[in-house]
Amino acid sequence: MGLLGGCGVPTERAPRAVAPPPGPFPSPGAVVATPTPTLTAGRTTEVLCFVSDDRLVRVERRVDGTPTVDAQLQHLLAGPTTAERDRGLTTALPGAVPVAAARPRGNEVDVDLGGAGDETGRSDEVLAFGQIVCTLTARSDVDTVAFFRAGAPLGVPRADGSLSRRPLTADDYAGLVAPR
Repeated sequence: MGLLGGCGVPTERAPRAVAPPPGPFPSPGAVVATPTPTLTAGRTTEVLCFVSDDRLVRVERRVDGTPTVDAQLQHLLAGPTTAERDRGLTTALPGAVPVAAARPRGNEVDVDLGGAGDETGRSDEVLAFGQIVCTLTARSDVDTVAFFRAGAPLGVPRADGSLSRRPLTADDYAGLVAPR
């Protein structure tokens, strides 16, 4: 009691009721789902990561609304525009990573890779996975990206050469990102 009084907190002889602040609160143990982002009106910046000189390069495009996670991934898979190619940008994605679908799950995106294949392959595969991870985690609503094949976690290469079955962040590819 003596310590609380010294901190400026008054003491009381009996407990008193406190009204909860306004607003809906989830019940204990309840899972709060994050709504899937939808296309919103207005011009915004979309970040895509392409490749130049074996480095990941961040590109910003102006688009007419915030794309969904899957739409942004499709823009990445479409590759650089003619103007971006003229600046020396390419992509490591064609043939390296056959992406079938991207599903947001809270602040994580699960990317399903279609088709059969080994867990290792082309030498530019690390750049392809880096492009996907760095593009999707550039969004404010995505923290990590996990990769699956036929529902099973897939070991994918990180910049340090190790394989990871855990959700990845842009930090896993920081060594490959070109300085701005």
